[in-house]
Amino acid sequence: MESTGVYWIPTFEILEQHGFEVILVNARYAKNVPGRKTDVSDVGWLRQLHSYDLSRSSFRPSAVIARLRAYLRQRERLVEYVAAHIQHM
Repeated sequence: MESTGVYWIPTFEILEQHGFEVILVNARYAKNVPGRKTDVSDVGWLRQLHSYDLSRSSFRPSAVIARLRAYLRQRERLVEYVAAHIQHM
């Protein structure tokens, strides 16, 4: 699966929960091969890279770590929000 934005996350998690072995490929690595990257041929090209064992899997933290990171990001946003409002006083 190609990682583009945040749109891959729900699909990745559902497939993983149902027992599929999902490989997350960074789009930058797939594009580095000259002349092969278009939206139409993405699936076929990624399949071919995987069949030759050329796809590099991206790091995906465990569910617990991912949840903790989400909480920490949310906390950081809230602290920035509070600081901005304190400065307006």
